[in-house]
Amino acid sequence: MEAVPARARAYVACVAAAALLCLLPLSAVRNNGWAPALLAVLYAGCEQAAARWRFTGTFCPVLLAAAFLLPPPAAALVALPGALLSPVERRPRGLRRIWRAAQLVVSVWAAARVHGATGGRAAVEASDFPYALLPAGIAVLVFCLVLSALDGGILALADRIPVRRAWRGLFLRSLAPVAVHGLAGLMMAVLWRSPYGPVAALLVLLPMAVSWWVFAQYHRERAAHQATIRALVQAVDIKDEYTRGHSERVGQASMMIARELGMEDDRIEVLRFAGILHDVGKLGVPTRLLRKDGPLTPEERRVIELHPEYGHEMVRGISFLGEARAAVLHHHERLDGSGYPYGLVGGQIPESARVVAVADAFDAMTSTRSYRRARPVGAALEELERCAGSQFDPRMVTALVRALARHGWHPAVTADETDEAGVPSPRPSVAGRPGARR
Repeated sequence: MEAVPARARAYVACVAAAALLCLLPLSAVRNNGWAPALLAVLYAGCEQAAARWRFTGTFCPVLLAAAFLLPPPAAALVALPGALLSPVERRPRGLRRIWRAAQLVVSVWAAARVHGATGGRAAVEASDFPYALLPAGIAVLVFCLVLSALDGGILALADRIPVRRAWRGLFLRSLAPVAVHGLAGLMMAVLWRSPYGPVAALLVLLPMAVSWWVFAQYHRERAAHQATIRALVQAVDIKDEYTRGHSERVGQASMMIARELGMEDDRIEVLRFAGILHDVGKLGVPTRLLRKDGPLTPEERRVIELHPEYGHEMVRGISFLGEARAAVLHHHERLDGSGYPYGLVGGQIPESARVVAVADAFDAMTSTRSYRRARPVGAALEELERCAGSQFDPRMVTALVRALARHGWHPAVTADETDEAGVPSPRPSVAGRPGARR
């Protein structure tokens, strides 16, 4: 974001001014000896390690331990060096560093203030662990609330997101991880004040650092999975220009069906992959057949009908796809056995394939193609219900109908499906294209 709106810059300036006020009086920092400096160095080191592991987020245990141990100005100072020295990838880097530092200073100051007001600091100094939980929990809530409120403000002003959308879900999404970090910070603070001293407190960070590293590895692997899928889908979209964007929309509809059926989150994600990759086998079909402007001969249609098998061969070695591989192979099977490639009947067809089959047919009917205009959503659902039991699984059709009634259908529309005014534009009529009749 090269050009930051003036109102966003003013907002950052106001938060930075508030952060400077939080650091006063400086005597509170001097009166606490080397503890603020040690915690500040420790936090800065954690931020540098996180950047090296390419993990996004803030290592909150040290900040919250400072809020539990120190007066508000001293606790707020702990966040300053690490935030200002942390690497920033996007521009303007200086403004982003100032914003992050100001945001953390204000949040830690508020948490320390509330923690002291509720008697938490006295409980920590007495190493009274059970009674220290309530003030620490309140402080964690305040820390998370202030952080979320400031984040929502910058989203609304810098990215011009509507105010309600900017704040929606920020607090709830951040509460669970911050609560875990808060518990670790409380353990650090209690051990710091115990006879074992700061060295014992630092040992709390070891399991946290290991878990953080494992989590970073998971996110890196997940990003690699997403990149693999994105590359395959882009290759299909380039090759078959008539269905560009179709894969993403089928993935979205598959996910809606899976959620309506009450599936677990991990399985919902796999079914989204299945929808996105269901036509990847088209990479093995000659381009001249996919783009042919006339009716297909029976031989040519048989070649195109091999694309599920081609797709399965392409993805069967990708272990993280799980049952999505079966959906790629069987999404053109029909309950009455008239589908392909194997003519499976009823329950022989994997559940994932039955989900994708409904999502695929729905998007095919509601998308503008070269040979026809898009059908209204209601008409497409009526057609699915008419074919339920013979072609489609009735349970999947019912799930899609319910999901659309609850959430509506708002798919992403690709650029080549719209004219300059953003209205779907028809292409010249072409007879005999695959999928013209389902």
